[in-house]
Amino acid sequence: MSQNFLVDPYAVQQVAKAAGPHGLVLEPGAGEGALTLALAESCARVVAYEIDPLPAGKLNARTRDDDRIEVVRGDFLTARAPREPFAVAGNIPYSITSRIVDWCLRAPALTSATLVTQLEYARKRSGDFGRWSRLTVLTWPGHSWELVGRIGRESFRPVPAVDSAILRIESRPVPLLPAEWDTAWREFVEYGFTGLGGSLHASLRMRYPARQVDAAFADARVDRGTVVAFVHPERWLTLFELLH
Repeated sequence: MSQNFLVDPYAVQQVAKAAGPHGLVLEPGAGEGALTLALAESCARVVAYEIDPLPAGKLNARTRDDDRIEVVRGDFLTARAPREPFAVAGNIPYSITSRIVDWCLRAPALTSATLVTQLEYARKRSGDFGRWSRLTVLTWPGHSWELVGRIGRESFRPVPAVDSAILRIESRPVPLLPAEWDTAWREFVEYGFTGLGGSLHASLRMRYPARQVDAAFADARVDRGTVVAFVHPERWLTLFELLH
């Protein structure tokens, strides 16, 4: 099921430490529970989801008498997000990374998601390449993205073809934009990422008055020739506020 189980005890503790303590944490792709048990050491309650019946059965037998852990034999993606504050932490299947991330971003009560992903995915989303993805910019007012650690491929069984990373998505207690600006922000970012004109400056000049765009880029200290993906999310926010 495209799952590479985390077997290195140090890496397991690294992920659990990055996740931090929580009252409630949901774990997608729990496997036989190496990370589940580590999370339970600092979290009051862990709900572990495992779709594969064999490891799910082993984990259930292993934790049957542990009141901190609940094992759900099923697909995490079909789970209803809790209404109370909760976190997500897990070594997730690479093939459904985007779907799990989307699930997390849609959950209103999510406080953070600490996910083991392919290294390239984590670097792309966190800006570690020096450029930022459309998803990162779109969600920036409500969520921060950070690459908090790297895990070599030898820490997994079976050994994957690529290295991994710990990606932490944290919900902001107070969004950087009020809710009434959500639609305008989405339209602004999506238009900016169309690539019209070859740069963000050129694209925005096709939609807003040229002098206003020039002044906004000067105030935001963004070079006019900067390619869209190389504009930091904070600069996107500054430009949005100046142009609206």
